[in-house]
Amino acid sequence: MTSAPRMDPLPAEDWDDDVRDAVRPLLPTERANPRDAGNVVSTLLRNPALTRAYLEFNAHLLLRSTVSPRVREVALLRAVHRRGSEYLWDHHVPIAERAGLTPEEIEAVRGGVVADPVDGLVVRAVDEVEDSHTVSDTTWSQLQEHFDEQQILDLLFTVGCYQLLAVTVNVLGVQPEGH
Repeated sequence: MTSAPRMDPLPAEDWDDDVRDAVRPLLPTERANPRDAGNVVSTLLRNPALTRAYLEFNAHLLLRSTVSPRVREVALLRAVHRRGSEYLWDHHVPIAERAGLTPEEIEAVRGGVVADPVDGLVVRAVDEVEDSHTVSDTTWSQLQEHFDEQQILDLLFTVGCYQLLAVTVNVLGVQPEGH
């Protein structure tokens, strides 16, 4: 990650109706502001149309996915860890805890060796996607044993979405809030 932002978050005085509309898929009206949106979304808002499209997609994964919040968080934590995004890792640790993961389980996801078999399968699938841009036939078969087709698609798109976001955060040098 760069030591300084390459693109600053959109300042509060530039939050017009188009910008507030762009965050509507993910944030309610009362949270459509730079503080509540955070540095990632506020930086992406340099392109409101793109941000709105991305947030429509991201809101599905966060709010309407067919996989459980726990599976979602295991997948995205592993994906952002593998892409080296400490910002997204730190942002999602409390969300993962709310989804039922313990601090020890979260650290196990980081380390890639988890006790829960389904969590382990998700970690392995993320690692295979990261390393080879696909999953092995064995992993695919195991995914089919635990998830239906919609869940597999939601899982794969969660991995890809957060791989993309992690790269974007890293390239733009998005800084943690308060920096």
